[in-house]
Order: sequence, then C-alpha cells, then structure tokens
Amino acid sequence: MNTEQEKRIAESIRSAYVPEKENKLDQLRKLDARVKLPAEIFAYIFGIVGALVLGVGMCLAMRIIADMLPLGVVIGCVGIVMVAVNYFIYAAIVKSRKKKYAAQILALTDELLGR
Repeated sequence: MNTEQEKRIAESIRSAYVPEKENKLDQLRKLDARVKLPAEIFAYIFGIVGALVLGVGMCLAMRIIADMLPLGVVIGCVGIVMVAVNYFIYAAIVKSRKKKYAAQILALTDELLGR
C-alpha cells in the first residue's frame, strides 16, 4: 500500500512538525543580528526624524508653512546636524555591541572553523 511517493509526502509532513535543532551557524547568525539590528533600527528612526526636521525647517525658510525664515534656518540646521551625525552614532553603537558580543562570536567561529 505504501508507495515511494506516499513515503516522501509523509516524511515532508513529519519534518514540518519535528522541532528544529539550532546549530552553531544559526547561533552565530543570531549573535551577529544582536550586534547589528539595534544600531540599524536606531539609524533608520533617527535618520527619518532628522530628514523630517530638515524638511520642516526648509518649509519654514521658504515660507511655505509660515513666514518664519530665521526659525526655519535654525530648525533646518538642526535637521542637517541630525542627518550628518547619524552614521557616527550608528558606528558607535555597533562598536560597543561588538565589544559586548565579541567573545561569544569568536568562540563560535573558532568552533566552526576548527581552530
């Protein structure tokens, strides 16, 4: 009754319900994501806010929203500074998180590379 095709179907269904074992490479990927993801999230949010602040400043300076040229220039400069320092803040966050997880990542890579 059991054909080869039925066995393959049963195996594929069974494999969907068997809990996956986390291997060393998966652990390494998760640790790498722990290092980079918070910095990336911060950089995107801070960059978007900086661009919006810059845009509001431009609108004020060009008298689109209101006739407030000096305030628009100040707000625009704040937005420019936010956008300009975004990468440096990102790099500092990544650097500090690399220090935090370096020992674990190096140990896992040594195991995977057989050193």
